[in-house]
Order: sequence, then C-alpha cells, then structure tokens
Amino acid sequence: METKEEIRVPWGSGIVGFVAESGETLNIPDAYQDDRFNQEIDARTGYRTKSLLCMAIKGKRGDVLGVAQVINKRDGPCFTLKDERVFSNYLQFCGIGLGNANLYQHSRLEVKRTQVLLDLARMIFEEQSTIEHMVCRILTHTLSLMQCQRAQVLLVHEASKGTFSRVFDLESKDLTETDSDSRSSPFEGRFPINIGITGYVATTGEMLNITNVYEDSRFDPQVDENSEFHHRDTLCMPIRNTECQVIGVIQLINKLDKLPFSASDESFVEAFTIFCGMGIHNTRMYEKAITAMAKQRVTLEVLSYHATAPAEEAECLRTSTIPSSQHFRLHSFDFDDDQMSDEDTYKACLRMFLDLDLVKRFQIEYDVLCRWLLSVKKNYRKVIYHNWRHAFNVAQMMFAILTKTKWWQVLGDMECLGLLIACLCHDLDHRGTNNSFQIKASSALAQLYSTSTMERHHFDQCLMILNTQGNQILSHLSPDEYSRVLKILEDAILATDLAVYFRNRGAFMELIDAKSYNWTKDEHRDLLRGMLMTVCDLSAITKPWDVERRVAELVASEFFEQGDIEREELNITPIVSHCIYDCVERRVYIESF
Repeated sequence: METKEEIRVPWGSGIVGFVAESGETLNIPDAYQDDRFNQEIDARTGYRTKSLLCMAIKGKRGDVLGVAQVINKRDGPCFTLKDERVFSNYLQFCGIGLGNANLYQHSRLEVKRTQVLLDLARMIFEEQSTIEHMVCRILTHTLSLMQCQRAQVLLVHEASKGTFSRVFDLESKDLTETDSDSRSSPFEGRFPINIGITGYVATTGEMLNITNVYEDSRFDPQVDENSEFHHRDTLCMPIRNTECQVIGVIQLINKLDKLPFSASDESFVEAFTIFCGMGIHNTRMYEKAITAMAKQRVTLEVLSYHATAPAEEAECLRTSTIPSSQHFRLHSFDFDDDQMSDEDTYKACLRMFLDLDLVKRFQIEYDVLCRWLLSVKKNYRKVIYHNWRHAFNVAQMMFAILTKTKWWQVLGDMECLGLLIACLCHDLDHRGTNNSFQIKASSALAQLYSTSTMERHHFDQCLMILNTQGNQILSHLSPDEYSRVLKILEDAILATDLAVYFRNRGAFMELIDAKSYNWTKDEHRDLLRGMLMTVCDLSAITKPWDVERRVAELVASEFFEQGDIEREELNITPIVSHCIYDCVERRVYIESF
C-alpha cells in the first residue's frame, strides 16, 4: 500500500477543524470562496478543491468522534440535500464502527496496563532485584505503553532533596536492538538533565504535563544544544514511597504520534508511579539489608580472627604432656582449682575429652580441639566471677558426675559431648551483669533476645567459635549428629537460666517422687540434662567451706559491682551494693544468677 503523507489540522482551524469543534455540517459549493478553507492544503497535495461536503461522525451520545469529508461532486457543481441525507445515514454506521473500535482499543490498552501493574506488583512482592533491574523494567513498560521517544527515572538524593543521585534512561529505539530482551539494566547518565522541570517536580511533588516545553520558563533549551534530539512535550510525575515522600521522578518525553500527553496518560502514569515507588523503596531497603549483612559478615570475620586463639599457642598445647585425671583430682566432688595455672586448666579439659573417649568417637582433630579450648578461654571476659575459671569448674563437676555415677554409659557419647561443650561455653562473653540488668538498661542484647537474654547470647557465641576456621571440633559429625549435638548444646546452655530451672523443676521432681522416670523418653532425658547443668553451675555451694566462701565472695563482689552500676549509671536503687556488704566471720548466703 502506498504510504500517504499525514496532514495534521489544528483543533477549530479550517473547515475540518470547524466541523470537529462545532459538530455542524458544511456543504460548500466553492471552497475558495469560504474564508475557513485552507488553500495551503491544495498547494501541498497538488489537488484542486472545488465543492465539498464536510460532516461530523458522532457517537451514540452525540459526541464528535471524527470528521468525514467528500470533495468535488462528479455529476454536478455541488453536493445536494439528498447527498447530505445519504452521507449522514452512512456516517451513523461509521460512528457505530468507530465507537466500537475505540472501545476495543481502550479495553486492550487497559488490559495491557493492568498486566504491567501486575508485573510490577509481582516484582515487588516476589522478586528481590537490584535497583538497576527494577528501573529497567519500569522504563521498558513505560516506553512500550506510552509510546514516547524517551523515558527517564531520576532518583532523588536522600540527603539533599531537589538533586538527583542517579539518572536512568531508555529510548524507544533501545527496545528494537538485538540485545533488548536480555538487557537487565537501563542506561545511566547518557543525556543532559532538564533540571528545571524535574527539579521542580522533585521539590514540590506536583505533576507537570507541558505541551510545548519551549514556552515554559522552567525548561532549559541548552539540553537540546549539540544534540539531534529535540524536546517537544513532556509528562513529569513524582515517585513516592509508602510514606508519601518523593524518592524519584519519572519523565516521559515526546509521544511518537506527536500528540500531547492526555488526561488518560496522566491517570495511568499516576497509578504506575505508585507501584514504581513501592518497587524502588523495597529494592533500596533490600540493597541496604544486603549491604548490612555484608558488613556484618566482615565484622564477624574480623571478630572471629581476634576471638580465635593463635595457632602457635594451640601447637604448644598440643605438644604438651597431659597428666591423668587422678593427678588433677577431676573425679572429686570437692575439687579446687585455686592452685592451678591457666595452662593446667587447659590440660585438665583435654583430659576430660580423652577420658570420655570423645576425641576418638567423633574423630576430633587434636590440634583443632586444643585451639578451640584456647579460643573459648579467650572469649571469656575478665569479670570477677563469670569467667573462664567458673566455666572450667562447671565442666569439672559435670565430668565428675558423669564418671562417678556411670551416667556416661546411660546418656551416651553424643549427650556427653554436648554437655561438656555446654559447660565450658555456658557463660561465654558474660559481662558481669544478669538478665534483669540487661532489661533495665535496655541493652542491645535485651533488644535482640527477649527471654533468657544472656544465655541465648552465650549460645550464639558458642556457635560462632564452633564455626570459626580452625575451631571446628564437630566437623566430622554426620548432619544428623551435628543437629542433635547443637540441640543438646542449646537446651543445656539455656537451662542455666534459673527462670528455666524453676519452670522445669516441678515436672522433674514429680517424676522422681512418682518413680516414673524413663531413660528411653527424650523429654525425661532433656529434663535430666537441664537439672545436671543447674547442679554443676551452682556446685560451689556444695564444696568445703573455704572453697565455698571464696566463691561466694566472688559472686557477691560481682553482684555488688552491678548494683553500683545500677545506682550510678541507671539511676535506680539496686537490690544490694557495697555499702551494705558485711562479711565478718559468718556464712555468706548468695543469690546466684
């Protein structure tokens, strides 16, 4: 089909424009005698217009859908009244056809627009993508639906409103290139920014639909200099987040049909920007979360490095001779570590693992076990009581109970391994303050863990060391064994919270009184392990008086120190403090925590 040149007629201009605006019928015998006739049309087409009949095509509501015009009556000088009636009857059917065609076109457009909105909604709620991928989808849909030459998304700088941190763009010709389907990010910073219009929208939050940008004082003509691209009209709208804050601007430039952006275009883009805002906001939050997680991983790597004992120290311990459990009196219930050096405590711990046959049973590499022990010790703070020595004493008591009662045979290797690790790790990174203090101080730990605050922190520290390179003593366990040991570890460490103990004590004592204890039931074994952890944690009160008194004074001193902090830093009255402490040759009763 031969391509015809399109001639655009301004609204209300010429004969066609007059009929379109007024809806009246014009039957003109001589067009050149009518002032409304535009002779330039004949000059452009080379056609000589004589008579013409021009009539409006109307819809069922009487609204003008178009204009039909017939030119130069063949068998007469002008069109007759009969011609007008025939033409009018014919145009009624044309009106019906045009109306139906418009409805069909609008319905297809609405379906496509709905699909676009659903696609954006799916991206927002199902996919976690980058800001580049999100904006690329936005710009691609915009160009496809709005049929414009260029689309831009400008992201507002968070710290300085009115300026833009990033500017993305796509042109209609970009969609026809061979790599358009595989493109996952738009172009960035290709074109000059019309800061006058986009900046106005970003700062005021108002929408702008400008038919001729050169007639608007906010437009900077310099953006078209040295460029083949020429701005004609633009639709610019703010993109808001869920809090209605402007986070960006979307700008559409030059419709391909050279018509201005309509009210229908404005309505769709307004709905479109709601989803755009949600998508961009969520993607930004996702990217911030990814960045925070990466920073956290780096921080953990740094902390793990500094929290891990040097390999040289581990090698020194590995080559040391490990005395027998009888040498250290590890089976004794009145054990006292007062005369032992830290190095002796490391060797004693190794002896416990060796005598329970845990190293061989779980294929624990001996050098890794040595380094893990030293790393555990390193992660105890130098507080008055809840330090490495307390953890060592708890582990010794557990070892004594398991071996003297032969319970190690009943519990089995896996539970013995979990209990011994739990005893050594149950107070890791203790700050010398109890759970109540963490809640009163609204500490970060209290915000992280709502119950058993310190105990959950101890468990997390335990996991961190176990997962640190060079300290992975559980690396040769099967997946099922590993999960089982971690569950035993978690339950055992949480059981050292006295609030947990008091919840479980009633059920445990009922089993004992009724003599209904069953070793084969997991819930009964869980209760027993929890009771064992509390017994070992508070075992100092069963020691000879000189040992008990020394430990009691350490506990009291740490507790009084907490009271001083509560009074001086939290401005609250502590339960007890140094000012009322009196220990003159009398038995000290302690409240353990």
